[in-house]
Amino acid sequence: MTQLTRLLVVDDDVSVRGMLREYMDRHGFAVSEAASGTEMREALDRELPDIVLLDVKMPGEDGLSLARFLRERYDVGIIMVTASSDVVDRVVGLEVGADDYVPKPFDPRELLARVKSVLRRIQAKPDTAAAPAPNAPAAEPARQAVGRCMLDLDARRLFDQDGGELPLTGMEFDLLKVFLANANRVLSRDQLLLNTRNREWEPFDRSIDIRIARLRRKIEPDPAGEPRFIRTVRNAGYVFVPDGR
Repeated sequence: MTQLTRLLVVDDDVSVRGMLREYMDRHGFAVSEAASGTEMREALDRELPDIVLLDVKMPGEDGLSLARFLRERYDVGIIMVTASSDVVDRVVGLEVGADDYVPKPFDPRELLARVKSVLRRIQAKPDTAAAPAPNAPAAEPARQAVGRCMLDLDARRLFDQDGGELPLTGMEFDLLKVFLANANRVLSRDQLLLNTRNREWEPFDRSIDIRIARLRRKIEPDPAGEPRFIRTVRNAGYVFVPDGR
């Protein structure tokens, strides 16, 4: 590594935090610790880490809600640490924006490999799939139409046709931005993940599909009907059709 990578370990188990700090310190990482959501926020205020190692099962505010908080506010890598049998936690963790997960009990060597993998993807995030078409104007308006809504690119906010604001997560905003930059172009799940959360698509990964379904409920004129604006292309991915025709 050319520079010291900052890790934040969020776990209520002091022995786990100590073990990870010692192991990651030996491999050249700068490690800080937090035992709760409150301590995590205090650590973020002091210094923003590159990657957060986030335990799922914690008393009070659990890791899934903390992952959602992180993804909506910070551009950091997130690795969830889950019990090996909790498949639902893994799926939900990926859905809220985690980059990867490690099942408990874990080998520190595997965790180190996953940290390095997430770090490489963050540092080498491609922008080719999200590049505008050659004939696109140099400057884009602050607000662009997405289905029945308007997306404010500067403020990262979504509004319905009456001007009311709709809730929008960071991942949903990133997806809409990628779709706008690639109108009428079929994008695979892999392309969408790489251009939003720096993570490659894996078999049975439903995080993109779940988010697309949520976006459709917000921007489609008839959420229960056939999608007009974000369409599924069988065995290929999704395509955004600006005029909905």
